[in-house]
Amino acid sequence: MIRRAIGRLYLWWAGWKVEGDPPPVSKFVMIAAPHTSNWDFPFMIAVSWVLGVRLHWLGKDSLFRFPWGLFFRALGGIPVDRSKSNNMVEQLAETFAKREKLILAISAEGTRKGGGDTWKSGFYRIALAAGVPIALGYLDFTNKRGGVGGVVHPTGDVKADMDEIRAFYCASMAKFPELFRTPRLRDEAAVSASVSGSTPTA
Repeated sequence: MIRRAIGRLYLWWAGWKVEGDPPPVSKFVMIAAPHTSNWDFPFMIAVSWVLGVRLHWLGKDSLFRFPWGLFFRALGGIPVDRSKSNNMVEQLAETFAKREKLILAISAEGTRKGGGDTWKSGFYRIALAAGVPIALGYLDFTNKRGGVGGVVHPTGDVKADMDEIRAFYCASMAKFPELFRTPRLRDEAAVSASVSGSTPTA
């Protein structure tokens, strides 16, 4: 109740409103998009508090060092060492299987600057491997609103699933539209091939 009150107060002060509802399930991946500004984080947290959603999110391990480490962990942060290849998809799919409740927010665009003009496929691979839906979380800075715009249930047909996601997100939502990346994976055919035959584990 305290988190929800703080979230409402913050969004009221900023002139924002919350729309949509999260999926009526205890486990899912939530896309956090568009991601073009440091302001995305406080608004994402405030919107999630108003929705009554306890988000977990992945962040570079340097964020979790003293003195801010405890603060970011309290907000649901999970440190990740991006310098190592450590089978994050498999690890997170196993985490979903072990927990009764887990809502994982992922910035599908990766970092807000650089990194090419396509989305990272991790959010999709994790959801498919874990057998959980993908919620279309969004922040619309033009209309000052945020929330959940719908749900996609990954089928393994990556292009068809990404077409649903592409139909929702647009550049005008972003705080800096020139940094917006169209929801497109680098090679959707290759991703489809790599996930074909995957069996949901949760």
